[in-house]
Amino acid sequence: MIALLKRTSFLLVLCCTMAGPAGCKGNDNPDPDPTDTTEITDKFAKGADVSWITEMEAAGKKFYSTGGIETEGMALLKNLGMNSVRLRVWVNPTDGWNNAADVLVKAQRAKNLGMRIMIDFHYSDTWADPGKQTKPAAWQNYDVEQLRTAVATHTTEVLTLLKKSGIEPEWVQVGNETSNGMLWETGKASVSMANYAALTLSGYNAVKTVFPNAKVVVHLNNGYDNALYRWIFDGLKNNGAKWDVIGMSVYPYWYTTSNDWVNCNTQVQLNMNDMVTRYGSEVMVVECGMSWDNATVCRSFLRDLITRVRAVKNSKGIGVMYWEPQAYGGWKNYSLGAFDNNGRPTVALDAFND
Repeated sequence: MIALLKRTSFLLVLCCTMAGPAGCKGNDNPDPDPTDTTEITDKFAKGADVSWITEMEAAGKKFYSTGGIETEGMALLKNLGMNSVRLRVWVNPTDGWNNAADVLVKAQRAKNLGMRIMIDFHYSDTWADPGKQTKPAAWQNYDVEQLRTAVATHTTEVLTLLKKSGIEPEWVQVGNETSNGMLWETGKASVSMANYAALTLSGYNAVKTVFPNAKVVVHLNNGYDNALYRWIFDGLKNNGAKWDVIGMSVYPYWYTTSNDWVNCNTQVQLNMNDMVTRYGSEVMVVECGMSWDNATVCRSFLRDLITRVRAVKNSKGIGVMYWEPQAYGGWKNYSLGAFDNNGRPTVALDAFND
C-alpha cells in the first residue's frame, strides 16, 4: 500500500466545492447513534481498513455524519452499512502506531460496536507491499528457521493479547500484498518459493493455535492479474503452505491509467472464479479505492464490485473492504479515501448500504 500512497501523492486534493454537487453530496442516511452496539448479521462482509483512525484522532481529525453531527469514525461507517473492519499490525513501528497496543484499542472499539474484525500482519516495522517487504529491525539477521519462529511468536503474541480481551477476529492475514513473498530477501518468492511457503505456513499454524476458527487470508495486489495469482498460489500449494481465503487488492487506477473500472471488475470476477475452481478457496476484496473527488463514479465501481463478488461461484465470494475511506483533507497525501474535506462521507459509500 505504501507504493500506492507514493503514487497517489501527486493527486491534487480538491476542495469540496470544486468537486461539484455529485462528488460532494453526502448520502441520505440518518445521523448514526455512536452508542449503537447492534450486531450486523449480513453474512457478506462489507467493511473498511481503518488502521489510521487513532492516529488521525490524535492529530485532531474529526468525523461527521452527512448531517454534520460529529461521530466516532467506526460508528459512522457502521451506519453507512459496513459490518467489518480491517486493522494492520506492524512489529515495532518507530512511532508506535499499528503496534499491538494500538491494534487492541481499535479492535476493542470494533468489538463494542458488534463489528467483525480482520487482523492484517505485515511482518515488518512499517509498510509491506509489492515494492518492499522489509524485515523488522530485530529480525534482520535471521535465517529462514529463525524467521519461521519469529513469525509464529509475533502472530501468537498479538492474537493472544486480543483473546485475553475477549476479541476474536474472524479473519487473519499472514502477510500484506505478498505478490513476491515476504520478509525479503529470505522469503522472496522469486528467490525461494519454498521459504515463502514455509513462512506462510508458520503464520497459518500460529493463527489456528490461538483462534482455530479464524480464517487465514493470503493477500496479493492486482486482483485482476490471474497469472500472478496462479504463480503464487500454485507455488504455495506445491510447497505445503495452507490458507483459507485468497484476499485481493482492487484499484482501477492501476488496471489502466484511464481508470477503466468496468473491465477491471470483470477481470477480478474471472480471477475469483478461477481461484475457486483451482484451489477451492473463498475469495475476498480486502482493499479497494478510487479518488475521493470522483465519488459518483466510485459508487458505481463499488456497487458493481460488490455485485460481482457476491456472484462468485459456489457462494465463495465473501466480502469487499475499502481501504481507509475516512482519510480526508490531504491526510498522508492519500487521495483515495471516501470522505470530503469537511470530514463527511461522500456518496461513494452509499454502495455499502444497498
